[in-house]
Amino acid sequence: MNTGEAVNAPAPAARRERGELFGPRFELFADVLSLGLATAVACLPLVTVPAALSTACALLRRRRLHEEPCTAGRYAAALRARAWRGDLAAGGVLLALAALFVADAVLAAAGLPGAGLFGLFLAVVGAVAAVAGLRACAAPTSAHGWRSALRTGAVRAAGDLPGSALVLLALATAVVCAWAMPPLLFLVPGPLAVALTAVELRVDGTRHGAARR
Repeated sequence: MNTGEAVNAPAPAARRERGELFGPRFELFADVLSLGLATAVACLPLVTVPAALSTACALLRRRRLHEEPCTAGRYAAALRARAWRGDLAAGGVLLALAALFVADAVLAAAGLPGAGLFGLFLAVVGAVAAVAGLRACAAPTSAHGWRSALRTGAVRAAGDLPGSALVLLALATAVVCAWAMPPLLFLVPGPLAVALTAVELRVDGTRHGAARR
C-alpha cells in the first residue's frame, strides 16, 4: 500500500456499541433540551433566574470537562444544593434593575425632549449590563458568591470583546426565537446556557494555552 494513500485516507468513523441507537451528538442535543426545560421551570419565580442559569452553565461545564450527563435530576439536585440566600438577593437586584430599565424605556418612548439620545444611551447600558450579568452566570464562582462572579463577568465582558459579542448575539437570538414562537421560551434557556459556557471555556482554554507557553 502506498504511504501517501495511507496518510490521505479518511479516518474511520466512530463505531457505535451494540444496542446503541443514537450517537453522542444526539445525546448532547437531548441533554440541552432537558436542561433548557428544567431551567425555564426554575426561572418561573423570576427571582430565581440567576441561580437557574448559573446551575445550567455549571452542569454543561462539567459535561464538557468531565463527561457527566446533564439530566433534569442532576439539575434539580445541583439547584437544591446552592446557597439560596445570595442567589435570592441577586435575583431581587436583577428584578429591581429590570423594573428600572422598563420604566426608563417607557419614558424614552413617551417622546420627551432628548428621548432619542436617552434611548440610545439606555440601549447601550442595557446591552453592557446584560453581557456582564450573563458572563457572571457562566463563571464557576457564581455557585459560591455573586460578588466575585460579577467582578469576573465585568472583567471578561470588557477584556474579551469577541466573546461579549457572541454572548450578545446568543441573547438576541434567544429573544427573537421566543418572540417569534412563544412556546420556544421554555427551550431557549438550554441553548443560551450552551453559548455562555462555550464562550467561557474558550477564554479558559486560551489562558491555559498561553500559560503553557
